Amino acid sequence: MLAFTDKCVPYETFIEDVAMALVVKLKEAEHEPSDVISQRKAYRIFGEANVRRWVKQMQLEAVSRRPGKIEYRIADLKLLQGRKKDCSM
Repeated sequence: MLAFTDKCVPYETFIEDVAMALVVKLKEAEHEPSDVISQRKAYRIFGEANVRRWVKQMQLEAVSRRPGKIEYRIADLKLLQGRKKDCSM
């Protein structure tokens, strides 16, 4: 049993709930129209300063699927967005 402040939940129920949440997230990810976005769109969605910082810190790598275009993987951008910023740098 896992004890939460408001109730107790059997471990199996907890695991099933987590698994279902993961299934939902994976299905959402499958329906994304593309796995890459342009640099301009990345700047607009994730913030230009953030994208530039991630590239400068070599945490984000540009992929080039079309000549003359800079594109980034959406999964990489979402992963970096979810991380807490390290202010000690």
